[in-house]
Formats: sequence, C-alpha cells, structure tokens
Amino acid sequence: MPHHVLSTMQECEDFVRGGVIMGTGGGGGAEWGLTTLSEALKDGLQIEWLDVSEIPDEAWTATAFGVGSIAPRTPQTEAEIARMGLQDRLGRRAMMRAIDELQKYTGKKIEVIVPVELGGGNMSAPIVNARRLGIPAVDGDYSGRAVPEVEQGTPHLFDKESRPAVTVDRWGNVTIIKETQNDAIAERMGKMLSVAAFGGCSMASTLLRGKEMKEVLVRDTLTRCYELGQAVRKAHEQGRDPVQAAIAYLQGWLLFRGEVTSKEWEDRGGYMYGTTTMAGRDEFAGQTMKVWFKNENHIAWLDDQPFVTSPDPICLLNPQTGEGYSNTTLKAGDRVSVIGAKGVEAFRSERGLAAAGPAHFGFDMRYVPIEQAVQRLQQHSRSV
Repeated sequence: MPHHVLSTMQECEDFVRGGVIMGTGGGGGAEWGLTTLSEALKDGLQIEWLDVSEIPDEAWTATAFGVGSIAPRTPQTEAEIARMGLQDRLGRRAMMRAIDELQKYTGKKIEVIVPVELGGGNMSAPIVNARRLGIPAVDGDYSGRAVPEVEQGTPHLFDKESRPAVTVDRWGNVTIIKETQNDAIAERMGKMLSVAAFGGCSMASTLLRGKEMKEVLVRDTLTRCYELGQAVRKAHEQGRDPVQAAIAYLQGWLLFRGEVTSKEWEDRGGYMYGTTTMAGRDEFAGQTMKVWFKNENHIAWLDDQPFVTSPDPICLLNPQTGEGYSNTTLKAGDRVSVIGAKGVEAFRSERGLAAAGPAHFGFDMRYVPIEQAVQRLQQHSRSV
C-alpha cells in the first residue's frame, strides 16, 4: 500500500475511529489519540506511515506504547499523588522520551517505529512521538487489534527479543529493563512499573532489524483502521447503518444487539478486569450477552454459553454512530451492537492459542473460530 499522510482533522478522526473499534475496548481511548494528533497538526508535524516495502532490511526498528490499566483514576489515587508531591513533567511526550532513552542506552539509531497494537491512543501516540524525533512509522503493528500483554504480540509468537525495554512515566522517572527470563515476567515487570506510576507509563522496546520486523509484522493495519473509520463515518452521514458498514469492511458478523445492564470491574495488577452484561433488543430480545475483559474484550457468552473468544476481536459499538466503546467509559444504559471478526491467523496455531486463547486468560473452554461459532448458532436457530 502507498505511503499515507494524515493532513486534516477529519482524516485524523477517521483514523482514530477505526483504531478505537479495533481496540476492542482497550488500546487507548479516542480522546488520547485525537488530542495527540490535533497537537501534531497544530505544530505543523507531518503525520505519516510508510509501506513496509519502503523500510530497509538493515534499519533498526522499535515499538513504543503506553502500558498499564485503563481503569479511571480514583480520588484516593489523586490524593496519594498529591501527598508524594509528584508533578507532571512530560505528559503526552513521555513516549518520545522513552524512544530517545532506548536509543541512548543501546547506541542504536532507531529509524522506524512499529505500533505494538491498534487502538485510539496506542496507535496514534507512537506515530506522533516518533515524528517529533524525526522517525517515521510503518503501516502495520504486532497484534492486529489491541491486547493486554506482550505475549499476544507476534514478536513473542515468533521468538523475537523484546528487551532491553525503557519505561518513562509522566513524572519523568526512567527505568531500563535490561533483560528478563521470558516475556511473561517482562510483562509483569512492566505492569508493576505502571502501578508504581499510578496508572500508566510509556515504553519503548523490541529492537529488530527491518528484515526481522517484516517477518512478524501484521501488515497494512494503519491504513485499514483509517479506511474502517472512514467507512463508518460515511455510512452515518449518508443515513446508512454504520454498524453494518463496519461489519462489511471487516468481513465480520453481528453477534448481539442490546443495552448494558451492568459493568462489574476492578483495577488489579496493572489491568482493568471486568464483565459487561447486556440485555438483548430487536432480534436478540429475551437473550443476554456477557463479555469479560482484561483491558480489552476477550470472552463472550450468549445466554450463558461460551460463544466468541480471543484471539478473535469482540467489539462493542454505538448502534447509532458506529463509534467503538472503551471499557473505561462504557456504562449501564448504553445501547450497544456487538460485532466480531477473524483475528490474526498466526494466533490460531497451538502456540498462538496458548498465548492468546481462552485458556491463557484462565477459562476452561475450547477456542472455536468465530466463523464456526456463528455458523453453529445460525444452524441452531434454524432448527428450533
């Protein structure tokens, strides 16, 4: 696909809209992404990504991303921050500092940034912060959606080294994770640093040569997010169903339509865990759906029976506008359309499911590819 530049706020909004949908409830909210992009436009920055074919095989590439729970900050947390006398020194530019610190520590000039995942903020922020350092981003990511852990990224799946890693929080604290035994403990250490930073920090990691990056990149996903957001907006403006526009673009399925009756959640260990419960409307009247999330949505039950699970994306959308919901802000009373699509094929392998399937998240259930799960449901509905 060609080199792409976002030159207007409308294009930025379309990009973030698609990213929030593919964020599957996490991935950084729309506000973070839009604020980051709008500031870049005001500063005259060229917001761009390059086709993977434009990246030299010998170029050093790295990821940059936000890490931590997406739970809202509590008054108790605010009081503790004040008690410790912490002042926000870096704000949204902590990620830029993390990229620069990784270069300094390793002595390697980073020439390309790869978003670690999709989402409203964790897709937009790496592009902008890299551009502030004069570094372009590539059209792709390492997850094909948003995910809560490093183990759901393709570098883990194909044994690519992600350390050393640098974390920088908004207070200006810098930490280097030099080496770890494996990705699981690296994930835990990163999340513990985010907890210490009262909710989040920025990280730069996964130094790979261009050749290695190309072997594991989920390609063209930034362009796809832009086109998805554009398709949803145009459908809404033209009086067509924006949810159906999203389904058509993703070649996905409508899984449920209803209203949120409750959302139970907790902020634990650097993640927001919870379950959203919905009562059906229209053709789903009389039915219920529950969706369990760990930052992002991972397990859906229809009438208390396992239905769709990660690694396939489960996305909750506003039925009127097609905008994606974040699990941070979703609340009881919200009308929702739940849609699903096929995830990255590599994560349907035995090793991929060990890292991203329901068993990894602690559920004793077998992964059923979404296309099979939907077909079984349709066959059952026709037989009753």
